[in-house]
Amino acid sequence: MTAPPPARDVRLLWPTALLQRELPDHGAVNAGLLEVFAAHRAAFPGPDPAVASYSSGDDLLARYTDPHLQALFAFVSQAVFDVASSVNASTWASMPQARLSMEVVGAWFQVQNRYGFHDIHTHGNCSWSGVYYVQIDDEAKRARHANLGPRNGVTRFYGPSLHLLGGAYQDLGNAYMQQGTFDVQPQAGTLIVFPSWLNHKAMPYDGDQDRVIVSFNAQVHGAGGNQTAGYGF
Repeated sequence: MTAPPPARDVRLLWPTALLQRELPDHGAVNAGLLEVFAAHRAAFPGPDPAVASYSSGDDLLARYTDPHLQALFAFVSQAVFDVASSVNASTWASMPQARLSMEVVGAWFQVQNRYGFHDIHTHGNCSWSGVYYVQIDDEAKRARHANLGPRNGVTRFYGPSLHLLGGAYQDLGNAYMQQGTFDVQPQAGTLIVFPSWLNHKAMPYDGDQDRVIVSFNAQVHGAGGNQTAGYGF
């Protein structure tokens, strides 16, 4: 028998939302960010300045008022609100008088090269997280790497069913579960917003240019608090 189209009476429950969006005219913003980050790293070199990988503290927005950083986070704020409003549409519709605000509660930059990587992790104390790619070798050049190949520097996301795959019974009926990971190819100027609970990893990177990213954590609150319904029975 041939595979039919998806049935109308089937619900796809608990999807995982991931937003990917490009910052318009990002060249000037990225150039300005690189200057800020280079000055920060010179002032705070870390325990071993010779190490290729580097991470700042998560207080970038409190520390700097640079217009390029402000332009990036105006873009980030809109993106977070867009994805949050999309997945919460039915819940937010039940609170027509709610006044919502989005707050970035942490923002930092990372530099990676010479096989540096960031192992599997999630982000706490927030509902949404994200990564913005400031600089990296282009995809074709990364893919030609003799050892790392097309995975050179990608961001890998791990699906919530990954822990089930090792001991799960597999046939064509649950083939949809077998894609346990999703790789995002980094590109300068691209923003990825994802749920903070989603496991992810920065795969090893080696290139001519440093892999430079900005990461952040965000919360969305109502003016009267986060309660979505009144108490009762």
